[in-house]
Amino acid sequence: MKEISCKLLVIGAGPGGYICAIRAGQLGVDTVIVEAGKPGGTCLNVGCIPSKALIHAAEEFEKVSHMQGGKSPLGISVTAPTLDLAKTIAWKDGIVSRLNSGVAGLLKKAGVKTVHGWASFRDGKTVAVETETGSQVIRAETIVIATGSAPVELPFLPFGGSVISSTEALAFSEVPKKLAVVGGGYIGLELGMAFAKMGAKVTVVEALPRVLAQYDAELTRPVVKRLNALGIEVMLGAKAKGQSTKGDALLIETSDGKSAKVAADKILVTVGRKPVTEGWGLDQIDLDMAGKFIRIDDQCRTSMRGIFAIGDVTGEPMLAHRAMAQGEMVAEIVAGHKRSWDKRSIPAVCFTDPELVTAGLSPEEAKALGGEIKIGLFPFAANGRAMTKLGEDGFVRVVARADNHLVLGIQAVGQGVSELAAAFGLALEMGARLEDIAGTIHAHPTQGEGFQEAALKALGHALHV
Repeated sequence: MKEISCKLLVIGAGPGGYICAIRAGQLGVDTVIVEAGKPGGTCLNVGCIPSKALIHAAEEFEKVSHMQGGKSPLGISVTAPTLDLAKTIAWKDGIVSRLNSGVAGLLKKAGVKTVHGWASFRDGKTVAVETETGSQVIRAETIVIATGSAPVELPFLPFGGSVISSTEALAFSEVPKKLAVVGGGYIGLELGMAFAKMGAKVTVVEALPRVLAQYDAELTRPVVKRLNALGIEVMLGAKAKGQSTKGDALLIETSDGKSAKVAADKILVTVGRKPVTEGWGLDQIDLDMAGKFIRIDDQCRTSMRGIFAIGDVTGEPMLAHRAMAQGEMVAEIVAGHKRSWDKRSIPAVCFTDPELVTAGLSPEEAKALGGEIKIGLFPFAANGRAMTKLGEDGFVRVVARADNHLVLGIQAVGQGVSELAAAFGLALEMGARLEDIAGTIHAHPTQGEGFQEAALKALGHALHV
């Protein structure tokens, strides 16, 4: 097969890779992208998008379920709803398919050549791609590694049969009667809460003393309250040990050191994700590593000239929007532009119920920097819009320096607060002070008013609490 030569080769068409390729193509860079699966990577195909579709369906089903027999405070009464999960999954698949086609179309519009297959390095300038029709050799001046990440598999709970990762959980044909979730992080709780709303008996097994350990306890308290309300059993300080011989239970060691069984039709393992660093010829090029990740500088350059790396393969935070920002920057650098990126604000959203949003520093992280800080917290129980949506649990919290009121971090927990992530990120990116947020006229009635009120609280003159 004839060799292809290009200026830029991108390996992986996930959020980071396809954004990098599209932007490079827009800038007139001769670009080729290689992808073994469908465009969009984990995020679009088996991650962010399908999981949020499933979570939304679960929310709607639970909402209607609570309207049975006149129990709803809204005065709405319905008969018992039913759920056809296969139809739900088909709807989810339709959304994914539309977005797949959209990404492919955007790549084509930008003049990017797409090669379907698995790429492996031969050297720092050359890769061989195994395609359906044979091997394709591609030579490039610059190569971007955007191979992403994959679910971590436990040696004593290998994937297969009733032991599944989030990928399989997003393709159920029916709701499992009993679901054991190993890992109380954001993936486990997002999916666990969704299936509990659909009718599954869910048990979460977490080795640490609390769930969502990456967030502070104050922020996660409303989520813990909701877990209890949904009837989800959370076993803290408990360790998964394997699967029962009959395959109908998860074997665990409880916090007091005793052996126990958790009955389960399905065991969902969500103990984290690992970078995909195998299978594409890392051993053929000499790249410095940072633990299990590829080491990069502040412009995503690796230790080898002409090779960049972006996204999950380069470390935490493993977030699609981080990869996208890196990909856009790298494309512009390759095109000859001067670019860098500001990592102060990479918002993170946890789509549990209620949702969590963090941007910048937590109160503990801000205190660790030294110097005094101011914290303003406004509860949604005092927000009119939250009341009208039956979503009074949660709050917005702002963390700022005490001397000049520079905002260092913003957090929120509550119904639908994921949509506040843009405002939080913008405030940090623009170097906002408490007075900037407090002096911005926020539309009423909206939950965004909680952001303004939190800033006012930090300044010492909250108006609605």
